[in-house]
Amino acid sequence: MSDIWAVNRLYRFLRPYVDACTRNSYRCVKQEGKLPSDGAVIISPNHTNTLMDALVILQSRRDRTVFAARADIFRKPKIAAILRFLKILPMARSRDTVEEIAHTREILREIDGTLDAGVPFCIFSEGTHRPWHSIQPIRKGIARIALNSAAERQTYIVPAGIDYSDWFHYRAKVKLRYGEPIDINALIAAHPDLHEKQLYPVIQEELYKRMSELILFFPDDENYSSAVAAWEASRPHRPLWPRLLLAFLLLPLFVLSAVLSLPLWATAEYLCTRIKDKAFCNTARYGAKLVGTPLILLLWGLLLFLLLPWFVALPLFCWAFHSYSFFYDWLNLLRR
Repeated sequence: MSDIWAVNRLYRFLRPYVDACTRNSYRCVKQEGKLPSDGAVIISPNHTNTLMDALVILQSRRDRTVFAARADIFRKPKIAAILRFLKILPMARSRDTVEEIAHTREILREIDGTLDAGVPFCIFSEGTHRPWHSIQPIRKGIARIALNSAAERQTYIVPAGIDYSDWFHYRAKVKLRYGEPIDINALIAAHPDLHEKQLYPVIQEELYKRMSELILFFPDDENYSSAVAAWEASRPHRPLWPRLLLAFLLLPLFVLSAVLSLPLWATAEYLCTRIKDKAFCNTARYGAKLVGTPLILLLWGLLLFLLLPWFVALPLFCWAFHSYSFFYDWLNLLRR
């Protein structure tokens, strides 16, 4: 089995398309900050929008990034093989099976090899996703990984904040901010009297603080709901009638887009009706676009150029590529 961080030709070939689909899933993708150019880099983003969080991190740089995911999704061999191809490693939790927990040392060795090769490792240190404007408690796993790495090389934890204008509707806006790195070697030197496990809470507290500063943050306490409601009320709201007028003017283009992308959005919306955790809906819509776009373009390419003159078929074929996005953009006119 090859190293998970190693260059893979098929992976490298598919990356530009995957990144393009990620960026096309949002009306706007903004990025601030960058990763250190030296040493081992562990990225720690907040986790609010399931797989889309990892994809936003992935598209922020052209080279490889290895990710962590919970171990239970690796239980089926075929799925595990796909996840490994995508450079995702299983991270066992206390509630996982004995077999999964037993592989922890092997996974830690793979993570160490990844960091030693200069490839960033991304772990969602909260341990689970939640679409809230807050940070959940930081798990100790990231501190353990960072301290193990720092024993061998210069190591940084880079806090990252991902803010979405909407977690549940496709084609929202997203902003990614990389914060000031935490120099783990310097932190160890600053606490010479603490042993490894005593350093865990120090790292966890510092990381929590820095991640909180990178997002629209409200403390996760009894005042959370009222604070968010007050913020929402303070935001300027555009009047409805200009949006309705624009939606009416664009209605013919919407109908065309709905027809051209029907297999994609119908599949995505059907999947969304089957999903209990609605934070996964945009992941389903992204997946429909990723897998379905080449197929739908092939289908429409054959039908349009066989049945219509080329000067009619060509613009329709070109619009077919954008129709999925325009379909959701038109719907969002009625929502915002």
